[in-house]
Amino acid sequence: MYCPLKSVSTYIGILLIVLSPILISGTSKQEASVIAPVVVTISGATPSINISTSGKLSAQADALYDSMKLKRAGLSKKAFEFAWKGYQYMLSRKLLRKTDVLSICDFSQSSRRKRLYIIDLETMKLLINTHVAHGRNSGNEFAKFFSNSEESHKSSLGFYVTRNTYWGGHGLSLQIEGLERGINDKANERKIVVHGSDYVGDRFLRSNPFNGRSFGCPAVPSKLTTKVINTIKNGSCFFIYHPTKNYISKSRILNG
Repeated sequence: MYCPLKSVSTYIGILLIVLSPILISGTSKQEASVIAPVVVTISGATPSINISTSGKLSAQADALYDSMKLKRAGLSKKAFEFAWKGYQYMLSRKLLRKTDVLSICDFSQSSRRKRLYIIDLETMKLLINTHVAHGRNSGNEFAKFFSNSEESHKSSLGFYVTRNTYWGGHGLSLQIEGLERGINDKANERKIVVHGSDYVGDRFLRSNPFNGRSFGCPAVPSKLTTKVINTIKNGSCFFIYHPTKNYISKSRILNG
């Protein structure tokens, strides 16, 4: 599913946000020309952005983060910056069929927090903000340990593409394909999927100090399973973040 053409205007709007400090401050044309703008191009119906430097992409992410008030929602700015960079990387390599949605699991936060963020990239609005579980061997209230190994019962960080749905032991479930070799590429063998569970959500937290944990799956509250899965299924970007240096330094997507 490709973004409709109205998304192009959104990207142009982003460009104006990024460059607005130059326009507002009255910088001269000569001074402004030193800062090369982000170039928006159209290939068919899918917009792509030619980012000449990592700095410009970071600036763009910062502008979006502020305009969508994601700090107020609790999302780490660094988590969004990395997610935006990875999304653009995946978009440029045509790894995404559904380009209008970006999902971020921010595992720098307590599992008591609503740390799953699903963003509509057409309207640049937060569609869903809810709880999500980490693996039982990743930690208790906070996720601290991560693995790509089978039977580890730990979460795997990094970038995924959502795939097909199926009906399994947890009801409606969504397959996700890990794109990072040695980091999350064994997701299929480990049966790491998005599914619903009663051990995640506000009701569970009423009688427990933190949310329950999975075998490594990013499980969501049962009552929101259908909404979450139907929003992100069939080829969208799904990112699991934690500020561990081991992942950040090894990720080919972040450092590509």
